[in-house]
Amino acid sequence: MVARFANRFEKVQKLMAIENLDLLLVVNRENLIYFTGLTQIECLAVLIPREGDPCAVTLWLDAAYVERESGLKTYGYHFPQESLASKVVERINAYGFKKPRIGFERYFVDFALYDGLRRAFPESDFVGAADLFYRIRAIKEPQEIELMRRAAAATCRGMEAAVKSIRPGVTELDILAEAEYAMLKAGSGGSSFRPQVVSGERTLLTHPCASNKRIASGEVVVIHLGATYEGYCAKMCRTVAVGDIPAEQEKVYQVLLEAQGRAIAALRPGATAGEVDAAARQVVEKAGYGSNYLDVVGYGVGLRQSEFYPIIGKGREEIIEAGMVVDLLLPTVYYPGIGGPRVTDVIFVGEKQNEILTDYPREMMRIA
Repeated sequence: MVARFANRFEKVQKLMAIENLDLLLVVNRENLIYFTGLTQIECLAVLIPREGDPCAVTLWLDAAYVERESGLKTYGYHFPQESLASKVVERINAYGFKKPRIGFERYFVDFALYDGLRRAFPESDFVGAADLFYRIRAIKEPQEIELMRRAAAATCRGMEAAVKSIRPGVTELDILAEAEYAMLKAGSGGSSFRPQVVSGERTLLTHPCASNKRIASGEVVVIHLGATYEGYCAKMCRTVAVGDIPAEQEKVYQVLLEAQGRAIAALRPGATAGEVDAAARQVVEKAGYGSNYLDVVGYGVGLRQSEFYPIIGKGREEIIEAGMVVDLLLPTVYYPGIGGPRVTDVIFVGEKQNEILTDYPREMMRIA
């Protein structure tokens, strides 16, 4: 049986050869979706040898389903007599490895699984391989872009519902509830991060989320939403002025909007991530806000809302390639009283022109 995404396995095996890895252990949800196409997954691992056929390990109850849908030879384990760890060790031995150099993902390898592996193989040969996963996922295939378009469409529906619900006296959570319901109705599988509806001074927090704070006249509301479709993410951020806000706060938003436009124009195949950042940073610095601005303005987007290749930031050397999807512009101007407004979109880098997937008005919206 041929793996559903045989081309993806071939690409990653080429990178494994360059990195001198014998085996990749895949247990992270995003990477499991990437290599199997399955979103209804628990207790699953995929093993990718540098040479030969990959395989999957899962609970015996799900083994037939995983093998049928993914095209991978799948081995089931019987719990509690067996565990995911013991079955993974068994399959690694079946490949013939004695001291394999094993590549691990960045996040959340279950301790029981890790402990089983280090009891069976030399821990000194365990290697962090996060960059390899991010690099292979950075260039999207056409079907991935279509899934992201659907996630983006749901995000836009959520933004529309959020904006319509804003008025003095409602809480941030009230607004978020309307947005999330609209996104789910539009087909979203849920947000990939804690969505943000924040207002007033709370817009300057680093990672805020919606609260019971009531919206007041004379402040901005920042809405940062995301949706998923079959595992793939889209997100966007917009700013709404409630009543009359300080003139310099309006200026900050216009500066950020211009900076975003310059960055999107610079986002083209062959450019470096640092050059994209510089296009935005020049606008911010010229306006006098450079010392109140972050060094990173965007990330890749795909199966995570913020992937770590490419990172769009000051001096970054990653080369932008056609097929990448990134978000721009993440930061606000961090200055009390005038900072807080934000604008963010997800952009697909095309061979000849870019496509803003989150197609929703970007001008500051106003509520009387």
